[in-house]
Amino acid sequence: MHSRPSFPSHPAEPVRRAEMTLRLSEFEVPPMQDLLLVGKKAPIGPEAVRRMVDAVSPQQYEIVHIEHDIFEAVVLKKSLLKFLPREKLLAIVLEEGARLATENTVVKAQVNIVVQVNRAVDL
Repeated sequence: MHSRPSFPSHPAEPVRRAEMTLRLSEFEVPPMQDLLLVGKKAPIGPEAVRRMVDAVSPQQYEIVHIEHDIFEAVVLKKSLLKFLPREKLLAIVLEEGARLATENTVVKAQVNIVVQVNRAVDL
Protein backbone atom coordinates (compact mmCIF):
# COMPACT_ATOMS: atom_id res chain seq x y z
CA MET A 1 0.00 0.00 0.00
CA HIS A 2 1.35 3.40 -0.98
CA SER A 3 1.20 6.27 1.45
CA ARG A 4 -0.15 9.51 0.18
CA PRO A 5 1.88 12.68 0.56
CA SER A 6 0.32 15.12 2.94
CA PHE A 7 -0.12 18.79 2.21
CA PRO A 8 -1.00 20.78 5.31
CA SER A 9 -3.74 23.31 4.79
CA HIS A 10 -1.60 25.98 6.59
CA PRO A 11 2.04 25.54 5.54
CA ALA A 12 4.74 26.92 7.82
CA GLU A 13 5.42 30.60 7.39
CA PRO A 14 8.35 31.24 5.05
CA VAL A 15 11.46 32.81 6.58
CA ARG A 16 11.72 36.43 5.57
CA ARG A 17 14.99 38.28 5.78
CA ALA A 18 16.20 41.69 4.87
CA GLU A 19 19.75 42.62 3.98
CA MET A 20 21.08 46.06 4.72
CA THR A 21 24.11 47.73 3.15
CA LEU A 22 25.68 50.60 5.06
CA ARG A 23 28.54 52.70 3.71
CA LEU A 24 30.40 55.02 6.02
CA SER A 25 33.05 57.51 5.01
CA GLU A 26 34.79 60.31 6.75
CA PHE A 27 33.41 63.82 6.49
CA GLU A 28 36.17 66.07 5.23
CA VAL A 29 36.87 69.55 6.56
CA PRO A 30 38.95 71.79 4.27
CA PRO A 31 41.60 73.11 3.98
CA MET A 32 43.69 70.42 5.67
CA GLN A 33 44.42 67.22 3.86
CA ASP A 34 44.27 63.93 5.60
CA LEU A 35 47.93 63.08 5.62
CA LEU A 36 51.41 64.53 5.05
CA LEU A 37 54.55 62.56 4.28
CA VAL A 38 57.55 64.55 5.47
CA GLY A 39 60.81 63.82 3.64
CA LYS A 40 64.07 63.50 5.58
CA LYS A 41 65.49 66.64 3.93
CA ALA A 42 62.24 68.54 3.43
CA PRO A 43 62.26 72.31 3.97
CA ILE A 44 59.72 71.92 6.77
CA GLY A 45 60.25 69.33 9.48
CA PRO A 46 57.77 67.33 11.51
CA GLU A 47 57.70 69.76 14.46
CA ALA A 48 57.03 72.74 12.20
CA VAL A 49 54.24 70.74 10.59
CA ARG A 50 52.87 69.98 14.06
CA ARG A 51 52.73 73.70 14.92
CA MET A 52 51.02 74.41 11.60
CA VAL A 53 48.32 71.76 11.99
CA ASP A 54 47.79 72.58 15.67
CA ALA A 55 47.16 76.20 14.69
CA VAL A 56 44.62 75.23 12.02
CA SER A 57 43.08 72.09 13.51
CA PRO A 58 44.10 71.60 17.14
CA GLN A 59 44.47 67.99 18.32
CA GLN A 60 43.14 66.51 15.09
CA TYR A 61 46.49 65.28 13.75
CA GLU A 62 49.13 62.91 15.00
CA ILE A 63 52.80 62.92 14.07
CA VAL A 64 54.34 59.48 13.65
CA HIS A 65 58.15 59.45 13.47
CA ILE A 66 59.26 56.56 11.30
CA GLU A 67 62.35 54.71 10.15
CA HIS A 68 62.19 54.92 6.36
CA ASP A 69 64.57 55.51 3.44
CA ILE A 70 62.78 58.66 2.22
CA PHE A 71 60.45 59.94 4.93
CA GLU A 72 61.11 61.15 8.45
CA ALA A 73 57.54 61.38 9.65
CA VAL A 74 53.91 60.99 8.73
CA VAL A 75 51.33 63.49 9.91
CA LEU A 76 47.92 61.90 9.82
CA LYS A 77 44.43 62.84 10.78
CA LYS A 78 43.58 60.92 13.95
CA SER A 79 40.06 60.18 12.79
CA LEU A 80 41.43 57.96 9.99
CA LEU A 81 42.56 55.51 12.64
CA LYS A 82 38.94 54.82 13.52
CA PHE A 83 38.56 53.30 10.07
CA LEU A 84 41.87 51.52 9.60
CA PRO A 85 44.65 50.40 11.96
CA ARG A 86 47.74 52.63 11.89
CA GLU A 87 50.10 49.87 10.68
CA LYS A 88 47.93 49.01 7.69
CA LEU A 89 47.31 52.63 6.76
CA LEU A 90 51.00 53.58 7.00
CA ALA A 91 52.15 50.54 5.03
CA ILE A 92 49.95 51.49 2.07
CA VAL A 93 50.65 55.22 2.21
CA LEU A 94 54.42 54.79 2.52
CA GLU A 95 54.54 52.29 -0.34
CA GLU A 96 52.60 54.59 -2.66
CA GLY A 97 54.26 57.79 -1.45
CA ALA A 98 57.75 56.39 -1.98
CA ARG A 99 56.93 55.92 -5.67
CA LEU A 100 56.68 59.66 -6.28
CA ALA A 101 58.41 61.51 -3.45
CA THR A 102 62.00 62.36 -2.61
CA GLU A 103 63.74 63.18 0.66
CA ASN A 104 63.31 66.88 -0.15
CA THR A 105 59.54 66.86 -0.44
CA VAL A 106 56.45 67.03 1.71
CA VAL A 107 53.65 65.10 0.07
CA LYS A 108 50.04 65.63 1.04
CA ALA A 109 47.45 62.97 0.52
CA GLN A 110 43.71 62.75 0.61
CA VAL A 111 42.59 59.45 2.01
CA ASN A 112 39.09 58.18 1.44
CA ILE A 113 38.17 55.12 3.40
CA VAL A 114 34.77 53.57 2.92
CA VAL A 115 33.62 50.89 5.31
CA GLN A 116 30.95 48.62 3.94
CA VAL A 117 28.84 46.54 6.31
CA ASN A 118 26.35 43.92 5.23
CA ARG A 119 24.07 42.41 7.82
CA ALA A 120 21.17 40.04 7.60
CA VAL A 121 18.33 40.58 10.02
CA ASP A 122 15.68 38.00 10.76
CA LEU A 123 12.18 39.40 10.44
